[in-house]
Amino acid sequence: MADDQRDLGVFSVGDIVVDGVHQRVFVSDPDTGKIVVTDYQGNGVRQLTDLPGVRGLELSADSGTVYAAVPGGADGTGDAIVAVDTATATESARYATGNVDPRYVALAGGKLWFGYGTDGNSDDSGHGDIGSVDLTGADHQVTLDADAAHPWTAAPVLDAAPGSGTLVAGLPYGGTNQLGVYDVSSGTASATARARVEGSLLRDLAVTPDGKDVVVAAWSPSYHAAYKTSDLTADGRYPTRDYGNAVAVAPDGTVAAGAEQQYNGPDIYVFKPRGTTSVREYDFPAGDGSAAVLDAASLAWAPDKSRLFAVTTSSQGVYELRILNNAAKAVTTVSVTAPAKAPRAKKLTVKGKVTSKVALPAGTKLPILRTDLENPKGRNIGTATLAANGTFSFTNSPPVGGKVTYKLSYAGDADHVAGSGSASVDVSRAAATLRLTNNKKTYGYGQSVKFTAHLGATYKNRKVEIWADPYGTDKPNKLVKSGTVNRNGDFAVTYKLTRDTRLTARFTGDARYAPKSVASTVYTRVKVSTSVGRQYKNKKVYGQTYAYFHKNTNPLFTTAMTAYPGREQQMQIQVYYQGTWYDGGSRYFPLDASGVSRVELGGTHDVGYRFRLRSSYVDGASGDSVNTTTRGAWKYFIFTS
Repeated sequence: MADDQRDLGVFSVGDIVVDGVHQRVFVSDPDTGKIVVTDYQGNGVRQLTDLPGVRGLELSADSGTVYAAVPGGADGTGDAIVAVDTATATESARYATGNVDPRYVALAGGKLWFGYGTDGNSDDSGHGDIGSVDLTGADHQVTLDADAAHPWTAAPVLDAAPGSGTLVAGLPYGGTNQLGVYDVSSGTASATARARVEGSLLRDLAVTPDGKDVVVAAWSPSYHAAYKTSDLTADGRYPTRDYGNAVAVAPDGTVAAGAEQQYNGPDIYVFKPRGTTSVREYDFPAGDGSAAVLDAASLAWAPDKSRLFAVTTSSQGVYELRILNNAAKAVTTVSVTAPAKAPRAKKLTVKGKVTSKVALPAGTKLPILRTDLENPKGRNIGTATLAANGTFSFTNSPPVGGKVTYKLSYAGDADHVAGSGSASVDVSRAAATLRLTNNKKTYGYGQSVKFTAHLGATYKNRKVEIWADPYGTDKPNKLVKSGTVNRNGDFAVTYKLTRDTRLTARFTGDARYAPKSVASTVYTRVKVSTSVGRQYKNKKVYGQTYAYFHKNTNPLFTTAMTAYPGREQQMQIQVYYQGTWYDGGSRYFPLDASGVSRVELGGTHDVGYRFRLRSSYVDGASGDSVNTTTRGAWKYFIFTS
């Protein structure tokens, strides 16, 4: 299943939690005072509004309620912990806290704890503390000032392992990263550890499911540090980079560590519990021409670890929910190489390598699927075995020519997503013999001509196609006929010619013989006729029929020719003198849309001479080149007194 992303329609992000029972995602938007609820595909389910400044979210152990910290309006009204029914995505209860600005929430020791006070992102020196709501009591008593030492200069970020009696707090945006741990199993908060740890500008923290460690996301150091909850001493690190701003730990301890990296590297790193090398990384591409940035405290796992949800922002201010499927599994890359060309039925070697941040064990089998002309959907031909370094190699003798593709796949497992790779080989095929009749012959306009293709020996395919491509851009190349050759290897079609035409016989090839095409170009004359008008008589003399004109009459010659846009006819005149016809000149005259041209012969007409005139289509000179040169019949005439 491919990853996805959806516009959330928010203007800020405070926190994100995932309800696995109802498969819903809850995202708080402090700037507009709302909680957006989506399904696992990012489709909007509901929005809860009128929650000014709403930030921290916490899901109950039974997935029945999401608790939200609502600092309230600027006038100090509305400060509360709001309970949201996850089944209906509606507010089910509200617990007023007084004018203390609750910002972060966590469940521990049977109570809901909240960090309240100044926003840590403020430039003002401020104050903060921890309060609680008794969820079991009928009056849901709210208690403030849980930490008698009052060490916090802003509302602390809170988290606890599910069902734990240990609460962990951190100072957001501090000049130094400050942490505190409280035993809340008795219902009151008793500090058990405090420390200034490495780095500054803490943005998020998460306690591991076993409650033994807290993982910190901060702008420095350049990794996500882990600290023991027992005494806040260092307990490992998850190598990421600087500008860490989000962390989420799955129920099995898998860590998703995020950083605010616009251009310089991955946004999210995924680690196995206590792992020192990431098994998966994400670098979000730009959706609107600008790089997407991971928001602070905006990572959350689906409880079954099938998905990791993240919220990103573009430079255009578009907040998107990213749905990252199988994020805890390492990507499996299968690379395959094969010869570019190979002879049919001869042994060739295919090699490759499987790479992953979590190496596959030696001896892993990869199924081999061979796709060729006879098996377009593929045929399983065995398996390849991985060596200790992830490489594999096998040989095969392809029985089929043409494009042969070898695809190797790994189906995936609990630690790996599925992966596959392929390589193609151009396997040789024998050359087929194919001929087509009538090449370079000339025919009359409208003549139906028989064209015969002859196909020599092949393997299985005995079909031939014959295509006709008339000259000119207005008529496409089109299939005239296709079919199986007869026992002699012949296949014939009859085609009516109106233009010069290129006919092509095609054999599409088969498993052992390569495709073949041959062409015959035939030339086609135009229809042309010329009639004579205005003569006073016609008389057969000198072996021809002559039209007789009085010397003061201008003859009219009407030419009819096959029409074509922009076509002209060439009119040529000759005069007979002392036994020889001499050229009297020629000129081109346009044809109308119906292919007719009318020419009047004016000027002074010499009496007693014999004349003749003809109209012609001249290929390339009559305005086009779609027919072959065609000469019309001579028309003879004489002028008399």
